[in-house]
Amino acid sequence: MLADAATNSGGTCSGGTVKATPQATAQTAAHINGTELAAVVAVPAAMPVALLLPVAPLLPVTPAGFAARCTRALLSPWSRLSLLLVLLAGAASTVLLFHPQRLLSDGWPPQLGGAMAALVFAAAYGLCSVAFVPRPLLNLAAGALFGSQLGTGAALAGTVLGAGISFGLGRVLGQDALRPLLRGRWLKAADGQLSRHGFRSMLAARLFPGLPFWGVNYCAAVSRMRWTPFLLATALGSIPNTAAYVVAGARASSPTSPAFLIAMACIALPALGGAVVAWRKRHHLRAQ
Repeated sequence: MLADAATNSGGTCSGGTVKATPQATAQTAAHINGTELAAVVAVPAAMPVALLLPVAPLLPVTPAGFAARCTRALLSPWSRLSLLLVLLAGAASTVLLFHPQRLLSDGWPPQLGGAMAALVFAAAYGLCSVAFVPRPLLNLAAGALFGSQLGTGAALAGTVLGAGISFGLGRVLGQDALRPLLRGRWLKAADGQLSRHGFRSMLAARLFPGLPFWGVNYCAAVSRMRWTPFLLATALGSIPNTAAYVVAGARASSPTSPAFLIAMACIALPALGGAVVAWRKRHHLRAQ
């Protein structure tokens, strides 16, 4: 019987001694190992399968910290708008304390001259225009300090710089808070005009006298106007009015000269034409 078992297992029998071949030994070991593995892996049928799946450890849920809440509050639209108002109020207060109109009487610091003085003046012009200093006063100062040509260049550079600063402040700090308030018919119409026809609308606003410089800047910032048409239309539309005031400032010492009289005519005639157009359009505006 033992011999038969050995023969069936693939071994040989010689002289009553059973000798197993390597193939039979491997098959027997595999059979035994498979049986033991099956016995180990076998699970009761009644055990739920979900208990066998790996479960990820649950991380403790921590509430939002005080710093995160403060950050969200500081970055909210109304907080940014409040910051803009504080900055503008501080700038206006600084201007009232330092009186930039003294440039007309005291002159520019003597250690600066030429192109460097014009660049410094352009930077000061831009900051002062953001702080609600009237541009006609700054243009007159540019003409009195640097003459017609260099003064016009410095004033135009300061105009574009101040417009860009105001536009950036309004876009970053005020747009998200103020756009939901554009519900009136006039406000929606103005926003649509500035957003769809940015260059043309801004060019007309710069050429039309009487519109406050800072007001136009922040209205454009609240709209969806892009940077390029805003700055380009500001630079082109500000040339006539700026040049007229600069020439008037440069020729103020000789008020009877032709250049001064032409400059004053270029200032007065557009203002008069704008007043006439506004007077004729008053009924149309009331009907809207």
